[in-house]
Amino acid sequence: MTFDEVFRHFTESGALLTGHFILTSGLRSPQYLQCAKVLMHPVRAAAMGRALGDEIQARLGAGAVDAVVAPAMGGIIIGHEVASRLVIPSMFAERVEGKFQLRRGFELEKGARVVIVEDVVTTGKSSKECADCVRDVGGIVVAYAAIMDRTSEKIDFGAPFISLAAIKIPTYRPDEVPRELAAIPAIKPGSRGLK
Repeated sequence: MTFDEVFRHFTESGALLTGHFILTSGLRSPQYLQCAKVLMHPVRAAAMGRALGDEIQARLGAGAVDAVVAPAMGGIIIGHEVASRLVIPSMFAERVEGKFQLRRGFELEKGARVVIVEDVVTTGKSSKECADCVRDVGGIVVAYAAIMDRTSEKIDFGAPFISLAAIKIPTYRPDEVPRELAAIPAIKPGSRGLK
């Protein structure tokens, strides 16, 4: 799947938002990729899941992954679609008192080879925290994957990072927000910190 095809899914779904956004990382941005608006369409979710699964298999080889683990909330749907393509189990990790854990009966066998799947990666923090959870239960993280890579600088994950597309959207620390952006009320569209 090309960048143009991925971007078309976002624009046709109304998933590329403009305004003043507080990202999960705490950074501020004039644009936000609301993947839930893309993934609410099963045909689009399946197409991107197939494409991302194919990219993972092309990079790692057939049979190189035993399970997908996705950080909740954003990675759940795309993680499931990727796992469907790879014909492996799909699980998600949830924050319990601020730390990711596998719950709901999800278990990994010791030594299970896992790919961490997200919708969008900006700083990599959620992906790395999810990987810590996998390692805590004896899994081995063999790769990280996302629909959209919006990192501003290369992140050392310690394993391959695979994405369908990359996009450069500026981000700012809260104390460095440009005046024109600061004039717009900030909203936090992500799920971290919801009660």
